Amino acid sequence: MLSRTIRDDVGKLQKSTSRLAEGQRVLITGGAGFLGSWLCDSFVSIAEVFCHDNLATGQLKNISHLKANEHFRFRNVDVSSPEWKANADFDFILHLASRPSPADYQKHPIETLRVSTQGTLNVLELARRCDPIILLASSSEVYGDPAVVPTPETYWGNVNPVGVRSCYDEGKRVSEALAMAYYRQYGLDVRIVRIFNTYGPRIRAKGAYGRAVPRFIAQALSNRPITIYGSGKQTRSFCYVADTISAMIKVLLDKRAKGEIFNVGNPNEISILELANTIVRLTRSRSNVIHEPEGEDDPKRRCPDISKIRSKLGWAPSVKLEEGLKRTLR
Repeated sequence: MLSRTIRDDVGKLQKSTSRLAEGQRVLITGGAGFLGSWLCDSFVSIAEVFCHDNLATGQLKNISHLKANEHFRFRNVDVSSPEWKANADFDFILHLASRPSPADYQKHPIETLRVSTQGTLNVLELARRCDPIILLASSSEVYGDPAVVPTPETYWGNVNPVGVRSCYDEGKRVSEALAMAYYRQYGLDVRIVRIFNTYGPRIRAKGAYGRAVPRFIAQALSNRPITIYGSGKQTRSFCYVADTISAMIKVLLDKRAKGEIFNVGNPNEISILELANTIVRLTRSRSNVIHEPEGEDDPKRRCPDISKIRSKLGWAPSVKLEEGLKRTLR
């Protein structure tokens, strides 16, 4: 059963899945995760959706409402396994399988690297057989701690290749390199999105999976201290999930996106301390802010230059931070 907030957002997203996807077969790896499950919801009304997820970070509750839908199929499989295979041909493949939470991927560095390398190779080899349109979900982490902010797609990055975050950062950089190699050598229709911080309903708040927005919300709602790593002066740019998904759909379905890389995020930068104070105000919480030691190689600033996707595909986020936080709180 979908909450009203998710149902309203998904209804708008379904309208953006144009006739280009009607009746097509769509494979979504990591489909039980935060973004993957939103994509399953967005396509299932017009296409056959195949969701592959090993539930390392995805959750069955994100897709349980789709279980009885005749256009939806779920398989509990690891896309990075050498034995992984898909017993069908697809018109679209969206490769989202990953461990995106820093605390989680630092606990599982080899698995994190494997899904970005072997998992991406498996997906690309499948694509050689059935020639679909492929959307690779990359990350703003490929930029590391950027010296250029707002950061354009042309920036090559400032990444520590052997640091504690390298399993994710370098893994995503390798997955991009693989995708572009298959595009150039085999002519596969590859599109890449570098996703900046995204939040909204279904993002996990607990344990190693919890990131800033859901963690702050959970702490504020229970009047517990809000934990900030470092001074809180570091910045991020937070994009509401429905906006991020609308950009991904646009890149997937627009023929002008073939072979291209796009930043997807909100260009409005905010400090982590300001974010925490905003959530305390919106929840009318009694929480105070406490500071923990700063994480190793934590980027000082993170803000996308979205001029490319804005000019080429006409996309820009529409949900302001406070409105998105209110929807998430509900």
